[in-house]
Amino acid sequence: MSGLLPRLFGDMTDWLEVDFPRPLSAIRFEDKITDQEYVLRAELPGLDPDKDVQIMALHGVLTVKAERREEEKDLKRTEFRYGALQRSVRLPVNADESAIKAGYRKGILEITVPLTAPQPEGRRIAVTAE
Repeated sequence: MSGLLPRLFGDMTDWLEVDFPRPLSAIRFEDKITDQEYVLRAELPGLDPDKDVQIMALHGVLTVKAERREEEKDLKRTEFRYGALQRSVRLPVNADESAIKAGYRKGILEITVPLTAPQPEGRRIAVTAE
């Protein structure tokens, strides 16, 4: 019986190697927040941050766009992701969008967003009975 399984599934190996259309994955993020700043790290290996990465903050939303171009077209197989990638996150309400800074080192993009004051908790509104 144990010899039967490899024979049954052995012919499927070619089928499993076929390139199916795969959706591009979003940029993977990790973040942390303190009282002073919000730090977002994005995994973007093999990119030139001057040419391939764009960061934008508008109306409380931070958007990271990146593009990885295919270098070799004659490869037998590649599992690398090519093309445009994009990911957006909502910033904390007390983010100082004018002072955002970003750096890129060893394939990791790190974005630091200063926070202006403690995050407001909102105002309680009294309900009156009529």
